[in-house]
Amino acid sequence: MSSSVVDISRPAIQRRTLARSLRGTLKGGEYTWAVAFVVPYIAVFLAFVVYPVIYGLWMGSEASLYRELFADPVYQSTVVNTVLYLALGVNVKMFLALLLSGFFMRPGRWSKVLLLIFVLPWAVPQISTFISIHWMLNGEWGFLNNVLYKLFHIEGPSWLNDRWSALGAVIVSHIWKWTPFWTLILLAGRMAIPLEIRDTAKVDGATGFVHITFPLLANLYLICTLLSTIFLLGDFNAVTFVSGAGPANQGHVLATIGIRNAFELAQPRLGVAAVMSALPMVIPLVIVLMRKLRTAEVQL
Repeated sequence: MSSSVVDISRPAIQRRTLARSLRGTLKGGEYTWAVAFVVPYIAVFLAFVVYPVIYGLWMGSEASLYRELFADPVYQSTVVNTVLYLALGVNVKMFLALLLSGFFMRPGRWSKVLLLIFVLPWAVPQISTFISIHWMLNGEWGFLNNVLYKLFHIEGPSWLNDRWSALGAVIVSHIWKWTPFWTLILLAGRMAIPLEIRDTAKVDGATGFVHITFPLLANLYLICTLLSTIFLLGDFNAVTFVSGAGPANQGHVLATIGIRNAFELAQPRLGVAAVMSALPMVIPLVIVLMRKLRTAEVQL
């Protein structure tokens, strides 16, 4: 009888313990308000994050989809384009941001005015910016070719009718658009370095950037690079509105070929498979990013 009573009372004790752990130190109306705020968030998270991810994994779970995808020559060129887009777009952008953040650290009103002008490309909406660049590169009546003809009396090339020049235009457009944003992040990191550290290092004979600034910014620079890589993998606007993924579907990246397969070819499962093929690249980046964020308290 004693053992049966213990077995019956154990679930009730566990429920009370779970309720106390969920409630924490909140009592009465505080707990009610906490539940009122948390429940809608959980519902939105399940409906718009968990469900789409699970449904997408289910749609792209067939091995035959990936065999068909890997045999597609458009997808093969897409992988090459994506690698080049990441390698050049991320590294050139972050290196320029690092250099420009040091330039804008200079005292004076003129540097603040230049910083305000420099930030404007990032502040302008993406779609209008990339559409403007598309028309500037038009081979017949674009602004760039007209300037070449007026100044040098030469006929400019058809920038968007060649795979590599079109991809180069996309990469340059992305760098021009997003370099100001990462420059501001690194500039904030530079400004957070205490002056005492710089003064002490100079007394010890250490020079500015190599021995002081870059070691303190290394962790921030790596985190920004990882974030920029993740963002660039999902960049749909630059490719779509600058080059139209052309010419002849040779300018696609992983962020755009999924839309092409799902809507233009009317194969949504193949489109999901194209997007899911980026997961082997995204998951390690996210893992490294989370680990770096855990150790971010040691450095800036």
